[in-house]
Amino acid sequence: MMLIAVLTLNAQLAPKAPLSSPEGDTIGSPLNRKTIEAPSGAVGGALRLSLDDCIAMARRQSVEAAVALDELRSAYWQWRSYKADLLPEVSLQATLPSWNKRYSSYQQADGSLSFVRNDYLGLDGALHITQKLWPTGGTLSIESSLDYLHQSTNASPSGGGWEGASLGGGREGANQFMSLPVAVTLQQPLFGVNHLKWNRRIEPLRYREAIARFLTETEQVAMQAINLYFSLLLAGEQVNIARQNLQTAEKLYEVAQAKRRMGTISQNDVLQLRLDVLTARSALTNSESNRQAAQFALRSFLNVAPPSAPEGATIVPTIDISKTIEAPIPEQSSPTRSLSGAVGGGLCYEDVLAHALENNAHAATMRRRQLEADYAVASARANRQSVSLYAQLGYTGTGDNFRGAYRDLLSNEVVQVGITVPLLDWGKRKGQRRMAESNRDIVQGQLRQQAQEFRQNIFILTEQFNNQAEQLRIAVEADTIARRRYHTNVETFKIGSISTLELSAAQTAKDQARQNRIAQLRNYWLYYFQLRSIALWDFERGCELTADIEKIVRQ
Repeated sequence: MMLIAVLTLNAQLAPKAPLSSPEGDTIGSPLNRKTIEAPSGAVGGALRLSLDDCIAMARRQSVEAAVALDELRSAYWQWRSYKADLLPEVSLQATLPSWNKRYSSYQQADGSLSFVRNDYLGLDGALHITQKLWPTGGTLSIESSLDYLHQSTNASPSGGGWEGASLGGGREGANQFMSLPVAVTLQQPLFGVNHLKWNRRIEPLRYREAIARFLTETEQVAMQAINLYFSLLLAGEQVNIARQNLQTAEKLYEVAQAKRRMGTISQNDVLQLRLDVLTARSALTNSESNRQAAQFALRSFLNVAPPSAPEGATIVPTIDISKTIEAPIPEQSSPTRSLSGAVGGGLCYEDVLAHALENNAHAATMRRRQLEADYAVASARANRQSVSLYAQLGYTGTGDNFRGAYRDLLSNEVVQVGITVPLLDWGKRKGQRRMAESNRDIVQGQLRQQAQEFRQNIFILTEQFNNQAEQLRIAVEADTIARRRYHTNVETFKIGSISTLELSAAQTAKDQARQNRIAQLRNYWLYYFQLRSIALWDFERGCELTADIEKIVRQ
């Protein structure tokens, strides 16, 4: 395999934008401006971009990179909310104040009802400290509260009230205080599903899945940038080819006209060469339109202003196609660098698969889906009955002033056991349980199939990448031979040894060979970054693709 050889083909072609800086700052993100520098900028109305610059700019400012970052932020704050939900929560609950001055119904001892006038002011406040118990699924809380009530004794339909009242005592009513200095409360579901325990197993996988998906999407952004970059490169080369073909066709037409005047060539051949000139002009016009379309597509993807804007510039790939095509591919016997996990100049399928199973979001997704299916079955089974325990232990006191409410405290104890058992549900809960079990079986089957497809895709992609180096070597040699053949045929045609059809066939082969060389080089880098996006592994440096999530999210 020619994997190592291809990496040394041209220093300008190998993406060098690292996923970690020498200072140790990991990026893997589109927004690490510390390690990804902007390109040199527009010079003379042209923004010259190397492949490195294109990938860096795409990771930094493309819309796709921004979408991936927003998805990561959403997953990050969901994870932070879950972690915070497991910590103690302190809350204050108060009513400041509650004033009632109205008639309300009152039932006498003999059962008759009458209306009485109520005029009272109430104040209450409670401080709660609540902690969820994930091992049992219950809730433990500590509470301290104080209630104040002032009831007016001179209420009347026309006036009076509590206006002269004070918290220390009142001239026109009675003050009452009730304190709950401390109370410990336990709320515990019995014989039910422990939602906290299940979430403790599922949520870390969900967050790990989100991080892996972000890194994968970042590599996919690089793949899109590579594809559009080489599309512009190919479109520009097609313009050069069309322009060269037009110049050659015009020269050959002039030669043919001279030969026709000497009678050494037929009129049919002259007309054919004239037709070749017109075809070359049409091809040049079409290729220029295609280059403009490719230019627009890359600018839109990189979020670069159009040339018509004051700050806009035309993107110019800095790869010299002529020198790149002329550059020979070094032999495998003299590699300049090697890849981690490479065997015989290629990547090892077992190593790629091991990295993918460890780092890719697919593994976390499969595990999460399996746990969610088991969670649904456990919830359906626990839905047959509901038993809950409520217990409170503390002290309480009352008094007509603030201090008196905290003297001579009495115990405050509450124990409740609630139970709900369906006596007749016509098989509803049984059906829900069976449905959850069937869904779990479906999920397990889907996961087995997806696991097989995942391994198969990695195997095929690894083989394609390993074979692509040889395809590129063949394309280089074919391009060299096709160009030599064409130049030879041009000289031969000038002396009248070959026909215009043979010359046209040689020109077509030359053009296709050059375009195929660029296409094969693009496929090589697309395969390489696709493997990176699946395995989340930098095969060149032999390290895992990572990202400083805290830094990325807070930027």
